[in-house]
Amino acid sequence: MTTRAIHWLPAAAYLYILHLDGPALAWEYLRRNPDYERDWLRHHRTTTVECARRWGLRMLEDPARDARGARPDWMPDPDSLVLIHPDDDPPDEAPPFSLWHLPGHKHLTHDGKRLVLTSQLVRHVLRMAISPALEDGMAYAYTVRAGCRLCERWRVVEAELAMLDAPKATRTAVAADRPSLTSLLHMRTLQALDGTLAGASQRQVAEVLFGPESVAGRWHADGELRAQVRRLIRRGHALTNGGYRRLLHPSPVAQGRAD
Repeated sequence: MTTRAIHWLPAAAYLYILHLDGPALAWEYLRRNPDYERDWLRHHRTTTVECARRWGLRMLEDPARDARGARPDWMPDPDSLVLIHPDDDPPDEAPPFSLWHLPGHKHLTHDGKRLVLTSQLVRHVLRMAISPALEDGMAYAYTVRAGCRLCERWRVVEAELAMLDAPKATRTAVAADRPSLTSLLHMRTLQALDGTLAGASQRQVAEVLFGPESVAGRWHADGELRAQVRRLIRRGHALTNGGYRRLLHPSPVAQGRAD
């Protein structure tokens, strides 16, 4: 895409990647797929269900919009989506539901059946599907879908749900933690991928990521630095060409740096 060809050089343009969760990262890879971009140009005005489902979406999203502005509607729902509904038998101390008192920057959409709220507090993102029966001030309960992936789904949302009930000082401290190594890896992978899509050589990509001085002393045909750049580019292409779906439904192994 022309915009990425122009802006892939400054690392500052990729800092937002450090604060994205799995579904948002999946979108960053999908929107770089040339076949997806062609489908968008051909069909976004008359989107068919089959065309969107090919990419794991309910409807096509504009690939020119990055994860800070796009809200792709994934199908099936990502593991990080929590269902919120009225609590039919709440205890006396049950807190009332208050949409706008939830911490973080909020984005509310309607997918045709329900409200979907995305609330982001720096690197913590909570995605909630709100039952139409739930009203402000009612006691509420969280639901995680049952099935063989129950443990994986709970692992994805456990820390995010804990942020809702944490004191404000605790939320601020946790949100300000350093980015994880996996987040840094995604940032470098996407920048390396954009460099290759813009026509840069592997050495040029290495100079942008690691600096010209480092490349001058460490760039060899069978050297470690060249191998690292190749791995980043291969990883980026693999995630763009279908691998992004693993970020929506991560397994314990896929959450590590080796993915």
